[in-house]
Amino acid sequence: MPRSPLALAALASVAVPGLDVYDVLRSPHTDADFEVVVVKDATGRRWIVRAPKRAAAGAALEAEKGLLNALKRAYEAGIVSFEVPHPEGAAELGTDEGRAIVYTEVRGAQLMLAALQPGPGLAASVGRAIAEIHELPIAVVEDQGLPSYSPEEFRERRLAELDAGIQTGKVPPRLADRWERQLENVAWWRFDPTVVHGDMGEHQIFVADGSVVGIVDWMDARVADPADDLAWLVAAAPDDVLDSVVEAYHGRRRELRDPHLLDRARLASEMALMRWLMYGVRTDNADITSDGEGMLVDLEAMLFDEVDGDDA
Repeated sequence: MPRSPLALAALASVAVPGLDVYDVLRSPHTDADFEVVVVKDATGRRWIVRAPKRAAAGAALEAEKGLLNALKRAYEAGIVSFEVPHPEGAAELGTDEGRAIVYTEVRGAQLMLAALQPGPGLAASVGRAIAEIHELPIAVVEDQGLPSYSPEEFRERRLAELDAGIQTGKVPPRLADRWERQLENVAWWRFDPTVVHGDMGEHQIFVADGSVVGIVDWMDARVADPADDLAWLVAAAPDDVLDSVVEAYHGRRRELRDPHLLDRARLASEMALMRWLMYGVRTDNADITSDGEGMLVDLEAMLFDEVDGDDA
């Protein structure tokens, strides 16, 4: 049964002793896994309340809590230049879902991809922030019991995802063939695993005064392919903006350049549409399934119309 914003605000008062809730705002981040509200206290300070809707989401929330504490220490030590939400308290939900967590709100405003311009400004700051994540010691993630994959293990997971997608009968064959060829190209999959955010996009990045100041939503963090954190940019950013991001990214990384980083990022961005379809199938949500099918059809048309046009 859905919880009302007022019920979530009451949980905040339980989770953080002395928190005097003055106002309640529904958050745009409420989704299939979490109910989220923003509350203001009597001083005007804003807090985020997140309550899981199912047990798996609750477990992910608990794992993220430990990671956020580690990332806060990294920020205080100057290892990363951005802040993360800080868990200030928790309240039992009295159900299998687990606990609601209350966080301090990250300052700044959500990044708007359309506002990025090529050059040394905000686009470069985005590249450096992503690189700082990838430069973190992998123990930051592994010590929290979060997933860690070798390149071959990660490639095999992607192949398994593709097989599952094909089994639905809803993935266009030409897309499936394209992805299988790329997954079987072993030269692409020689990379050094890093800490990755795992759900990176414009809604996860907060900016102020032309720089990245905060990154949120760390529940999909893992040790895996750094290309995943660039997939959203490869999919949607103009080429000159992407060039600025990647140049700053490489300037901040200590590792040698990965020649297939952007190839894998593009593959990840394409397969993300299949994962959306699979989520709809798995949850028996006809609207999401139909949406995913439509996006895959559009992607097929875009990719193969381009090829056909080049051959003409």
